[in-house]
Amino acid sequence: MKDLYQDTFQSVEEIQKAFETHNYICNTQIATCTYIAYNLQKPVMVEGPAGVGKTELAKTTADILGVPLVRMQCYEGLDESKALYEWKYGKQLLYTQLLKDKLSEILAGAEGLKQSMTKLRGQEDLFFSEEFLEPRPLYRALQEEHGCVLLIDEIDKSDHEFEAFLLEILSEFQVSIPEIGTLKANIKPLVFLTSNNTREMSDALKRRCLHLHIGFPDEKLERRILETRVPSLAGNLRKEVVSFVQQIRELDIKKVPSISETIDWARTLLLLHTEHLDSDTVRNTLNVILKFEEDIEAVNEQASNFIKKARPHTE
Repeated sequence: MKDLYQDTFQSVEEIQKAFETHNYICNTQIATCTYIAYNLQKPVMVEGPAGVGKTELAKTTADILGVPLVRMQCYEGLDESKALYEWKYGKQLLYTQLLKDKLSEILAGAEGLKQSMTKLRGQEDLFFSEEFLEPRPLYRALQEEHGCVLLIDEIDKSDHEFEAFLLEILSEFQVSIPEIGTLKANIKPLVFLTSNNTREMSDALKRRCLHLHIGFPDEKLERRILETRVPSLAGNLRKEVVSFVQQIRELDIKKVPSISETIDWARTLLLLHTEHLDSDTVRNTLNVILKFEEDIEAVNEQASNFIKKARPHTE
């Protein structure tokens, strides 16, 4: 396996073509940010609404580079032990029992209390060694022999304390483990942090990262995404689906459809052998792209007009 930074990308166009080869259709801004992050070895804070391809960006980058993707899903209450490492308490208890059974052998030849304590302390050092350590995502990312892409997903769901804990890792790519010492990365991981903007990130964290906002695509780009992800969908229906979804996003509703939901809807229509959007089909499948009943009711009221705009040739 090659190292993460072995083959530097020569241009933004090169990385954008690589994304397209792996069925990730993106604009120049996304490709440019990834190009800069890779060559400067800088973390990227990727913000934007859910379902626009933030997580997929990290996954695709790992595929392109041919390195592992190490993913850490953030949540409220996430702490250092869950993110970095835990001790294998069961194995430690077993070792304690073995130590107890072998105590006489371990202390054999010791003269006096001082020598006995010295021998026992030697066993204690083994007790808190890497053999008894359970690696978590951050630890694994720092230890990857050839480097990796580290995805810290939905960082905005974590607490401020955990955000502060990340600062050392994102600055120095090292972390201190009291029982073992300082752990440094073999090769700096390429880091993507994603946020759905449920809370504001600290200035200290943002300062360490490049900023990238991924919003909803325009109509032209979304059609290209559908063409790649649902290639069997007829061209005319693809245009209708995208037009309809784009019109929904202009409404004041609780949750507008994401790109992933547009793809799901296209696959649903393909499954139902749909040739063109019509009122019955839309009404029966809106639950694929809308997740709240009041949103479905609001769109149903506008569905006929949306269909006409999506099919301008239809009276």
